[in-house]
Amino acid sequence: MKQALAAVLCILLPMTALAGDTSYKIVYDGGSIPDIKAGTDVKLFLDADHIRIMKGKEVIANIPAAAVTEISYGQDVHRRVGAAVGVAVFTLGVGALLALSKSKKHYIGITWADGEKKGGIAYQADKSDYRGQLAGLEGITGKHAVDTDAMNVKN
Repeated sequence: MKQALAAVLCILLPMTALAGDTSYKIVYDGGSIPDIKAGTDVKLFLDADHIRIMKGKEVIANIPAAAVTEISYGQDVHRRVGAAVGVAVFTLGVGALLALSKSKKHYIGITWADGEKKGGIAYQADKSDYRGQLAGLEGITGKHAVDTDAMNVKN
């Protein structure tokens, strides 16, 4: 009996520990958070009623979900020409194929107004979990994410 209970606990405890972790690794790209530079690796936590951004164990932003005014999403697509030139020096065929490939960066923006406190943040999300972040942000804020790539802007 004790062995069966121990086996069940060994299975359930790691699963419950993983279930509570709603963090995402992101790269801060800019915004109104003081004392943090663009390109800094931070973590985004989606709580039931707050969005927290942490650098290590320090909370650098704690945004009430009800204060969020807009969520935006966009992609930066560019060809890997620089990498292709470097590879082409050594192998001509691979460099030509690499120049034709594309890389995408996924950016998410959040703006908020909490009384007199207003701010915004833009960050780069990983390609494997940006959809989950958008769904989570939409779920806790009640706001629909705006695709900035679909907007037609004329200069």
